[in-house]
Amino acid sequence: MATVIERARVMVRPSGKALAADIEGVDLAGPLASETTAAIRQAWSDHLVLRFRGQNLSDDDLMRVSRELGDLDWAPIAAAKIKVPDEDRYIDGTPEGRQYVMVISNVVENGVAIGQLGAYEAIWHTDMSYIAEPPMASVLYSLEVPASGGDTGFCNMYLALETLPAELRRQIEGRACRHDASRNSAGELRRGFVDAPDASQTVGAEHPIVRTHPETRRKALFLGRRRNAYIPGLPLAESEALLDALWAHATKPEFTWYQQWKLGDLILWDNRCVMHRRDAFDPNARRVMHRTQIKGDRPY
Repeated sequence: MATVIERARVMVRPSGKALAADIEGVDLAGPLASETTAAIRQAWSDHLVLRFRGQNLSDDDLMRVSRELGDLDWAPIAAAKIKVPDEDRYIDGTPEGRQYVMVISNVVENGVAIGQLGAYEAIWHTDMSYIAEPPMASVLYSLEVPASGGDTGFCNMYLALETLPAELRRQIEGRACRHDASRNSAGELRRGFVDAPDASQTVGAEHPIVRTHPETRRKALFLGRRRNAYIPGLPLAESEALLDALWAHATKPEFTWYQQWKLGDLILWDNRCVMHRRDAFDPNARRVMHRTQIKGDRPY
């Protein structure tokens, strides 16, 4: 059922799934009133993923909207195989835009990829969990979308933890996971990294498997990416088996919601308690998304 936050006339229409809601009655192309921002923040806390349809935004708009939530973070490191101009920044325009706006696209122009992640599947992941202070949120805006495919799935990591079988909960009590920094969510090796065939030797930040959300104070599973993840202190085989069990549970359909993209959609998600993935799509179809992320803090 849709609800209206009266102070800002913002309509919140929950998806009916484990997470996500549509926000209606808000044009993100101009400055937002403080009451509107407060209403959006409340809806975001309640639903973890928000969708704003029918937007018409410049990159300046995208950065401004993102700053309503916190400080902008730099765009991620490119995959090694991507050839891009201008020191790995993907967006034309101001130096600020090149620093903070990442292009996610399969489009190649004049032999040069204009963005990252191609047209293939992006597996379940948490954005940049391999650094000490992963981003708190990501904002993704659609400029070109294929007729089908490329859907983005999200899963509720609060519910994943709350429904975790007692034996699995016991096994992860007090444990951390090392999050692989060498590859992106499409499995591509990043520039400056070498492959780590033994997951116990992977390079990346270590974070608690159960983290506390700094604002809601709720606890959630915090898993990152499955490939090359490792639980320090366990034999590799035990780490692999435990991580497989955690991922199988966390990504059950009852914890998920899928976004089918339309032109002008903007999706905001909480990177601290949500994982996401992307379906593959026709590589001959054009898909262009612009993405920002907001700085977070060290998980605890």
